[in-house]
Amino acid sequence: MTETTTRSDLSSTYDAARAYELDRAHVFHSWSAQAEISPMVITRAEGSHVWDADDRRYLDFSSQLVFTNLGHQHPRIVAAIQEQAAHLCTVAPAVANGARSEAARLIASHTPGDLDHVFFTNGGADANEHAVRMARLHTGRHKVLTTYRSYHGGTHLAVNMTGDPRRWASDHGSAGTVHFFGPFLYRSAFHARTEAEECERALEHLDQVVSLEGPGTIAAIVLEAIPGTAGIMIPPPGYLAGVREICDRHGIVLVADEVMSGFGRAGRWFAVEHGGIVPDLITFAKGVNSGYVPLGGVAISDEIHATFAHRTYPGGLTYSGHPLACAAAVATIRTMEDEDVVGRAERLGEDVIGPGLRALAEKHERIGEVRGTGAFWALELVSDRSTREPLAPYGGSSPEMGAIVKGCQERGMLPFANFNRIHVVPPLTTTDDEVREGLAILDAALTAAAG
Repeated sequence: MTETTTRSDLSSTYDAARAYELDRAHVFHSWSAQAEISPMVITRAEGSHVWDADDRRYLDFSSQLVFTNLGHQHPRIVAAIQEQAAHLCTVAPAVANGARSEAARLIASHTPGDLDHVFFTNGGADANEHAVRMARLHTGRHKVLTTYRSYHGGTHLAVNMTGDPRRWASDHGSAGTVHFFGPFLYRSAFHARTEAEECERALEHLDQVVSLEGPGTIAAIVLEAIPGTAGIMIPPPGYLAGVREICDRHGIVLVADEVMSGFGRAGRWFAVEHGGIVPDLITFAKGVNSGYVPLGGVAISDEIHATFAHRTYPGGLTYSGHPLACAAAVATIRTMEDEDVVGRAERLGEDVIGPGLRALAEKHERIGEVRGTGAFWALELVSDRSTREPLAPYGGSSPEMGAIVKGCQERGMLPFANFNRIHVVPPLTTTDDEVREGLAILDAALTAAAG
């Protein structure tokens, strides 16, 4: 292939009208009724912004699906991918290569405790699938406990582990999963009035579920360290430590799903650091390389690693530790270290996002609760603050929510919306002024939707 041909092949992909035509003719979109969608065409991106087919610029307050932690087209990541592509595009997972080895070292340097071994996957769902497989083989047990209001991925086991309506169509009760209520004071299942009560009662509930299901049947408890798509509900102080104690008491593997909350998103390298615990396994994806090339993985403790020291682990993926993905991870993590991106995310939440959202809550009656940390926040929107009636039903949307989302887009901002919530999850590299711009747009959209 000549250089001229290469340029021609690439340039054709940047024709927005042609891209939309081919998408509607051939692309099957996830979580969608195919005939009812009209996807936005994105033609380019840079930093905290993307451009559509009309060359209109949007502030990306969603980080796409909460993965562009270092923003779009970061020059160090792009350069690393280009350099790796020129050197070694791909290789089978059974051999060693420099990009994969260095990515594993860097990840292990930031995981808590002894989680020093990394199994690479293609994304978060298969990371959770493999973490559960490891836990089941390690314990010789089958059941997995996960919370309602959670999301763990779209593959069969992961979607059965999921505790939101996306599970319903695929839940045949055959995956060995059991759901329980996690802590969520604003909509407490335990009639709690304080965080301390919510924590105590949620742990009592989990302890009862473990007892009634049979501790000797439970391989793992899988928790999002901070539930992401389900609502960014920060665990109350002591909750993660209490779950750790229950797992230790019964020999249950504790898996922390950090697919969304990891790699700086919550103002820490991993969100479990807020709870001061070390899980047995951590699953990750998204922010590990800002989503530039698909990558996920499982960080594994010494004890579980030892289970497979002389016993074959029955699992793998063709693209496990893909060189291009791992090169992107190396560049991402080194950039985060060099520029203190984790510290920046913490400060962004404390000094800009948190105060800005609380100011909006004082102004808008539809904001029932503001919650979050780092660059990981949610607005719980209600039709009535006294009754806490959601502005959209669980598992659905509403004209009011649609108007707020449309209002943000019309004003040049891409929001992240789920049910009755707006999540504020910009890239960790977003400037203070860009965040304030996004909050001003959200303010205007809320005002317009309220009539």
